[in-house]
Amino acid sequence: MQSIPVDTSRLGVLRCAVGPEPKITDFESKEVKKDRDGNTVYTVAVTVRQDGRRVSVIEIAVPGEPKGVVEGSEVRVTGLEAFAWAMGDRHGISFRAAVITPVPAPASSASAGKGSGA
Repeated sequence: MQSIPVDTSRLGVLRCAVGPEPKITDFESKEVKKDRDGNTVYTVAVTVRQDGRRVSVIEIAVPGEPKGVVEGSEVRVTGLEAFAWAMGDRHGISFRAAVITPVPAPASSASAGKGSGA
């Protein structure tokens, strides 16, 4: 399976739609997927909206639990890759990233929220 690097700078603002959840490989036994290094693989649903386009949601697999990533928060996705897959008559694109981190909220200034003195 060939990976295709994705330029996240062209994807607009990325937001967490569904927080990190361990990826399940076998729903009957509830077996959790591990990467080659033994790290639990998590999935994070992320909204993507390019200028002038509607919102899309993609699920991104990432090794290890992304700390501080919660629903609604803006996120930074590092090392995003896409993979085309096919199984019988089904096909699609999967996404994997090296890291997903929360984008820090901008610091509020001391004068924010103060009235005009009237």
